[in-house]
Amino acid sequence: MPFVSQRAALTLSEEEKTQLTNYATSRTRPKAVVERAQMLLGYAEGATISALARGLHTNRPRIERCVDKALQFGPLTALHDLPRPGRPRQITPEARAWLVAVACQKPKDLGLAAEQWTVAALAEYLRTHGHQEGHPSLAGIRKGTVSKLLAHHGLAPHTIRSSLVSTDPAFEEKMAQVLCCYKEVDLYRCGEKDDSLVAVLSYDEKPGIQAIRNLHPDRPPVPGTSPSWRRDPHYQRCGTVSLLASIDLLTGRVHGEVYDRHRSREFVAHLTSLDQHYPQEVTIKLILDNHSAHTSRETRAYLAQHPGRFQFIFTPTHASWLNLIEVFFSKMTRSFLRGIRVSSVEELKARIRQYLDEVNRMPTVFRWRWKMEEVNVA
Repeated sequence: MPFVSQRAALTLSEEEKTQLTNYATSRTRPKAVVERAQMLLGYAEGATISALARGLHTNRPRIERCVDKALQFGPLTALHDLPRPGRPRQITPEARAWLVAVACQKPKDLGLAAEQWTVAALAEYLRTHGHQEGHPSLAGIRKGTVSKLLAHHGLAPHTIRSSLVSTDPAFEEKMAQVLCCYKEVDLYRCGEKDDSLVAVLSYDEKPGIQAIRNLHPDRPPVPGTSPSWRRDPHYQRCGTVSLLASIDLLTGRVHGEVYDRHRSREFVAHLTSLDQHYPQEVTIKLILDNHSAHTSRETRAYLAQHPGRFQFIFTPTHASWLNLIEVFFSKMTRSFLRGIRVSSVEELKARIRQYLDEVNRMPTVFRWRWKMEEVNVA
């Protein structure tokens, strides 16, 4: 008597057949996934469950489960395990909430000596104090569970990140002025406003750039032996320099000078350089911070000699992140200054000037994005 299958036939589209073939012949995917793809391809071509079991050296129930899942949920879904409910939660919602509350406090505020938690210390505290706080479900909690719960709530109390709070009473007003400048730049760039009589620049100083000299030469990579440069940890400090730089927010051009110091006279020298670069009918808007050199007597005297030429827009105190030049400095630090070695201060100055020249050959226009949709420029 001929064999009659009690299961429906499995019909595959060309796309599904291609994907299953890729899975079935893969050498990198999990073994279970490869075998399930082979089962489904064989069944779709008309092979019996028994023949597939013999050919794949497995048992009939395993193939039947895979085929039934493919008929019910689709062949690609059948390649993977379906979600299962798992073991019921042992930690109550109230205990989870208390765990989060404890993690958001400092250990020293709870009678411990440490300033911040480690995952192990937090787990120990939860086990020790959970019962008396009315949460016996935390009696056996371990580091792994604590880590998962912290990650679920987006917490990392074992780490510290820098956070500088501005105490400027005019913070909102000054921030609005800076953002309005960035909005104007966007309008200039789109052609909605005439930029022929204005230049908008972001300015700051980068002091303390160290001139570091190697005591022994770096050793280059060697294929198959040493994949990276090798450097002796001992070095000699030759001094420091300061970079005074402005970046034109319309063109991306960087105007920069390197000095030994960054006093009022160096700042005035930078203003003089900008004055010589731009046509006299252009108003130069400068976004800058509240460094004393920017409002010193020497600076005010220079500005008085050039009435209407410069317009300063000050960022709030402790809000250097509002100044786009910081993005350029960050890029410069990561791509150029990190690991730089020179033989003298003069060589460092020359290298920085060369870097600025290279940047200006293909300038990058930095754009401000944060809260720009809230800025309305009349």
